Amino acid sequence: MSTDKNAVFSVTNNSISEVRIAVKIALYPGTFDPITKGHLDVITRGLRIFDKIVVAIASNPSKKPLFSFEERVDLAEKVIENAEGMERVEVMGFDILTVDFAREVGAASIIRGLRAVSDFEYELQIALTNRKLALDIESVFLMPSVEYIYLNSSMVKDVAKHGGDVKNFVTDIVLEKLREKYK
Repeated sequence: MSTDKNAVFSVTNNSISEVRIAVKIALYPGTFDPITKGHLDVITRGLRIFDKIVVAIASNPSKKPLFSFEERVDLAEKVIENAEGMERVEVMGFDILTVDFAREVGAASIIRGLRAVSDFEYELQIALTNRKLALDIESVFLMPSVEYIYLNSSMVKDVAKHGGDVKNFVTDIVLEKLREKYK
């Protein structure tokens, strides 16, 4: 008998056969500099649709991130590890085309968060480019809760840099790391 946790067994005519159930995996790519409560909200929404989500931290040095690639992966891992209901979430870093990484991890969908109309044009361009590169991978747009609709990592960094309180926007783990960066 299989030890695959996704295997289902059926019994017919006194014989047991294994039936494989496809696991719906989605990739949630981004820079996550740093990961915010808005990101966690989108992940939670995604878990209602998908069996597994891979939070994919992009290397993306052209954005000049505050946190190094390794720090962003580590922060996201710690945040996910300490967040409730995130057992089906895995954090991984990547530095290849997003659609190629999606295929590598077995994802058939790419999750993108849409906060406002201003996000739509940019996200549509990315989705259409991804579609040209990979017809087999769908883009799925998820909106965060109203309390996070305005939130983005750049705003969090700007507020933190100027001594503002960002505890409503990030977890304690991220808050501590932001304070270390801006002391």
